[in-house]
Amino acid sequence: MKNVKYILGTMRLPFLILAPACALLGLGTAVWTSGPVSVLYSILAFIGAIAAHVSVNVLNEYFDYRSGLDSRTVRTPFSGGSGTLQERPEMARPALYTGLAAAAVVALIGVYFLSVRGWSLLPLGLLGLLVIFIYTPWLAHSPVLCLIAPGLGFGPLIVMGTDLVLTGHYSWSALVASLVPFFLVNDLLLLNQFPDVDADRSTGRRNLPIVLGRQASSIVYGAFLLLAYLSIVVGVGLRLLPPASLIGLVTLLLAVRAFAGARQHAEDTQRLMPALGQNVIINILTPVLVAIGLFVG
Repeated sequence: MKNVKYILGTMRLPFLILAPACALLGLGTAVWTSGPVSVLYSILAFIGAIAAHVSVNVLNEYFDYRSGLDSRTVRTPFSGGSGTLQERPEMARPALYTGLAAAAVVALIGVYFLSVRGWSLLPLGLLGLLVIFIYTPWLAHSPVLCLIAPGLGFGPLIVMGTDLVLTGHYSWSALVASLVPFFLVNDLLLLNQFPDVDADRSTGRRNLPIVLGRQASSIVYGAFLLLAYLSIVVGVGLRLLPPASLIGLVTLLLAVRAFAGARQHAEDTQRLMPALGQNVIINILTPVLVAIGLFVG
C-alpha cells in the first residue's frame, strides 16, 4: 500500500482534473453539433484523456528524476515536480512502468475507436502518443515546441479527439473550441517554468523563460491569454460556437489579474504564487464554462 501511495504521488493527482475538463469541452461540441452521443464512447474518451495525462505526468517525473532536475528545483505547489522519487528513489522503475502502462491504456482505447470510427482518428492518436513519449526527453529542449506541445495535447488532441470519437467526423466547432485550452495550457506550463529557470538551464533545457527571459515571456503569457478568449468570441461570431459559450469569458477578470501578477513579479517566485494559482483556476474553469455553454446551446 505504501508503494501505491508513492506511485499515486508521481501521477500528481490534484492536477489530473485538467484532462476531463478538456474532454468535457469535446463532449460539448459533439452534443451541440450532433445531438445525443454514446455514453460508452464518452466514458472511454474520458478514461483515455485521463490516462494520457497520467502517462505524461509520471514519465515527466521519471525523466526529471533521472536527469537530476527535480533535485535542483525549489518546489512550489505548482512547479518543481512532486518530489516523490527524490524521497523514494527505488520507486523510479515502477513509476516508469506505470507511465508506460497508462500510455498502453491510451493506445488500446485508440485501437478500439479505430475499429468503430475508422482511420480518420489515426493522425490524432499517433501524434498524441508521440507527444507523451518525447515531451520531457526532447520537446523540452526546444523553446517553440516546449511552448506549444502542452496546449496541443490538451487542446486539439483531447478536444478534437473526443469530438471525433463521439461523432465520427472532424468538426470546425471542435477545432475552434480546442483553441481555448491550446492557448491556456501552453500558458499554464509557461508560467510554471518561471520558478524553475535556473534548474532547467542546468540540465540543458531551452524553454522560453530561459531563452527570452521571464519578463519577455510574461508578454507571451499575456498574448496567449488574449488569444484564448478571442477564440471564444470568434467562434461565436462565426456561429461555430453558441452564444451561450461566451460564459467562458467570466474568467477574463481573473486572467487580467494573473497577467498583472506575472508582469510585476516575474523574477520573484514568492510573489508570483497568486498568479500561478489563478492560472490553474483559469485553465480548469474556462473550458468547463465553455462546455456548459455548448450544452445549453
